[in-house]
Amino acid sequence: MGDAIDREALGADATARPVRLAVLGSPIAHSKSPALHRAAYDRLGLDWRYDAMEVPSGGLAAFLDRLRADADASWRGLSLTMPLKHEVLAHLDGADRLVDLAGAANTVRFAGDGTLQGFNTDIGGIVRTLAEADLERVHRGVLVGGGATAASALVAMAELGAAEVDVFVRDPARAVAVSELGRRVGLVVRLRPIAELAAAASAELVVSTVPGGTDLGIAPSDDLVGSALLLDVAYDPWPTRLAAGWIDRGGRVAHGLGMLLHQALLQVRVFVAGDPFEPLPDEAGVLDVMRRSV
Repeated sequence: MGDAIDREALGADATARPVRLAVLGSPIAHSKSPALHRAAYDRLGLDWRYDAMEVPSGGLAAFLDRLRADADASWRGLSLTMPLKHEVLAHLDGADRLVDLAGAANTVRFAGDGTLQGFNTDIGGIVRTLAEADLERVHRGVLVGGGATAASALVAMAELGAAEVDVFVRDPARAVAVSELGRRVGLVVRLRPIAELAAAASAELVVSTVPGGTDLGIAPSDDLVGSALLLDVAYDPWPTRLAAGWIDRGGRVAHGLGMLLHQALLQVRVFVAGDPFEPLPDEAGVLDVMRRSV
C-alpha cells in the first residue's frame, strides 16, 4: 500500500458512529464523485461512506436539518454541485478566502462543534489541472459561461496572473456579477455575447463552464483555437461538442475529468485534515487510485 497510514491520526475510530459524506446536487446520478472519494478513503484505510444524493434547488435547508437530526451517523462533510454552490452560502458559519472571492462553495466540512465550514476547491482543481497541461501562467484568458463554476474559473485565471478575460455568455446583462468579481480580483473583464466567439482574439487559455451537451451555435475563431488551451470542465458526455470541434481543428484540450479529480483530492484533504493545503499521507498513491477509479 505504500507509506503506512496512521488511521488514528486521521480520526478513524472503530467504536464511533459510521462516518458519512455525500455529494449533493440535481441531477446527480451521473456523478463520478463517489467513485473518486471511495477510492481515496479505501487507500487511506478509512471505512467512510460517501454517497450521491439528489437535492434540488431550494432543498438544501431541509436536507441539512435532516442531517443534524441523524443520530445514527457522524456526518463529516458534503460536496456540492449544481445548483447548490451559491445556495449553501447562507448556511455557512465560516468560509475560506476563495469562497469569499468566488461567492461559491463546493465543499462543506462539519466541525466538531456542529458549525459548517465552507471551502472552494474548484479553483485549486482548475489550477492543478492546467499545471498538468503545462500551463502555469496566463496573460489573457477567455471564459465561456457565467455561473458558479465560471466564477471559480475567473479567480483561477487571476491566480495564474491573468490581466484580462473576455467572458462570452448568452446574455451579457445577466452576467454583471462576473464583471464585478473580475474587478475584485484585479482583472479587466469584458462581457461579450456568445456570437462574438467567431471573431475572438488569440489567448493562452479558454475555460468553458457550460453543460456538456450544450450547442453554442457558433464556432470559435481560428485565432482562438490555434492559440489557446481549452479546459472544458464538463466531462459527461466526453468529448463535449466544443471540445470535439476544438480537437478536430487541431487545438489543444484538457479533459474535464482533470478538474474533477484535482478538486476532489483537495476535498479529501478538507474532510481528512480540515485544510485543503495539508497534503495527505501517501498523497501520490491516493491521487493514483482516484485517477484510475474514473
